[in-house]
Amino acid sequence: MNESIFSAEYAERRAQVPKGIPLVVTLSGVSDPGGVVSQLDAFLWDRCEPEEILRFNTDLLLDYRARRPVITFNEDHFIDYSPEELTLSLCRDQLGSPFLLLSGFEPDFRWEQFVDTLLLLVAEFEVSVTVWAHAVPMPVPHTRPLRATVSGTRDDLIEERSVWKPTTKLPASLTHLLEYRLHSMGEEVVGFAILVPHYLSGNEYPDALLFALDSIMAATGLIVTTDEVRERTHEFRAQVDRQVSENEDSIEMLRGLEARYDAYVEDQGSRTPLISDEDALPTADQLASELERFLAQYREDNSQGE
Repeated sequence: MNESIFSAEYAERRAQVPKGIPLVVTLSGVSDPGGVVSQLDAFLWDRCEPEEILRFNTDLLLDYRARRPVITFNEDHFIDYSPEELTLSLCRDQLGSPFLLLSGFEPDFRWEQFVDTLLLLVAEFEVSVTVWAHAVPMPVPHTRPLRATVSGTRDDLIEERSVWKPTTKLPASLTHLLEYRLHSMGEEVVGFAILVPHYLSGNEYPDALLFALDSIMAATGLIVTTDEVRERTHEFRAQVDRQVSENEDSIEMLRGLEARYDAYVEDQGSRTPLISDEDALPTADQLASELERFLAQYREDNSQGE
């Protein structure tokens, strides 16, 4: 294995990893609709006792000019330099079951070498299933259950949870490439692209985090407590509902999204009804004209409460 892209300490830590456990991937890319990846990563780091197994060499994988690290200037000197990190950690769920967590930045360079290294790690640790989740902004209402496009090798989850199955070309992410390689090799892998309301995609959307956690548990058998997340979803929905109810244009636009969504759910035979008839599709600005003030206030309130 080419170990040049991660630190030498790996040789000492690899023995800690049990064989045949799941791998959860939470790599941050160019965008993160609904804050799904960032919320999921923070949730797992806060609750699953991560122990670092290896740290990848940032200097070989990061474009510093595109994603500059953060440093603090304190009156007359610099402190708290925070470089980007990319790590593989051993975690444990609520019942103590182990799993691997690949988290940090999506590499800017050496995709093929990086994925080849991940494939070797999957083989070495005999990973049972590789799972990832992210979100796609879609014209769906927040008043209906979240749905997803499910990909990979798990036919049961695709049948049960994949509501939208388009054929389309899109800019690839490293996670897409990893799934493609794993699928080609016959390894177990499943991805969840959560369809989030486009007018809420610029904010941390707790419903999407809850959906991601539930999906990962379904794919891996891991158990995590989601009571706190459920409380956040109720609070967020109530505040959004209140803001919508105060504006007639928002009410009308939301009803249009609901009608389209309900028609789609009733008729799975249509290929892409969620995005058809573009002229009739309400834009994010139309639907979120009043919501924007609430969401700005919501973010401010959350930041003050931290």
